[in-house]
Amino acid sequence: MGSKRMSGWWPQLVFVGPVTIFFLLIMIIPFLLGMYYSFTDWNGVAGTVNWVGFDNFKQIFTNDSDFWSSFWFTIRFTIVGVLLTNLVGFFLAYLLTKKLKSKNVLRTIFFMPNVIGGLLLGFIWQFIFVKGFSTVGDMTGWSFFNLPWLGDETTGFWGITMVFVWQSAGYLMVVYIASLTNVSKEVLEAAEIDGASRFQVLRGIILPLIMPAITVCLFLAISWSFKMFDLNLSLTKGGPFKSTESVALNIYAEAFQNNRYGLGTAKSLIFFIVVAIITLIQVRVTKSKEVEA
Repeated sequence: MGSKRMSGWWPQLVFVGPVTIFFLLIMIIPFLLGMYYSFTDWNGVAGTVNWVGFDNFKQIFTNDSDFWSSFWFTIRFTIVGVLLTNLVGFFLAYLLTKKLKSKNVLRTIFFMPNVIGGLLLGFIWQFIFVKGFSTVGDMTGWSFFNLPWLGDETTGFWGITMVFVWQSAGYLMVVYIASLTNVSKEVLEAAEIDGASRFQVLRGIILPLIMPAITVCLFLAISWSFKMFDLNLSLTKGGPFKSTESVALNIYAEAFQNNRYGLGTAKSLIFFIVVAIITLIQVRVTKSKEVEA
């Protein structure tokens, strides 16, 4: 009996054990250490760590306007980015599930930006915004291309959003395509026979049936947009005057540029709690709207 039980444990230890160990080392232990350092004044270098209690959190809530400005920027960016990314991703998926000869090529083209690293992509688009747009503007005379895309608060916001949507929509497109191809053709044909318009079919049949994919895509988009760092760093570096600084970039600057690691981890802990609450609410709301196919 004991040997059978051990034989059942061995596959679990072999396949799950290493993953569990690496998850503890890479995720759980650093998270717990971060929680500890958020209550200290550690500068990230010194060997001594002084416990300061809730002083870091008091400073954040009472005397850190830059952090809350970056938080407001991140919230606005998340709302716009999540909506546009999902709309573009769903539209591309809906289009590329139709009978198009070039749909496989188009799927590859639209997905390709997602495989490019965020920093590299940001520097490419920085060149496009600064050099490419100005050249096109001089040739065509269109004022749209001569806007200070990375030098102004408003245009900087929309420039980052544009690149984020361009990079992320292709991944969500794949998720939506997988869900759309599983929608029963018989149900769609029955709705068309009954005289339902394309919009009615989309709203009343397709969207409810692909709600699990919408749940996943909203979760991914919210997570990506809240954690957006590489595009922000490579495109605007938070400028001008920190008007386009995301929370992730603010935390990075606090911990690694200002050498206030304790304060930076306190900010990251607040950020984690807010994002966790928002994503839990989103998943709960969209899960409640799912129906069985």
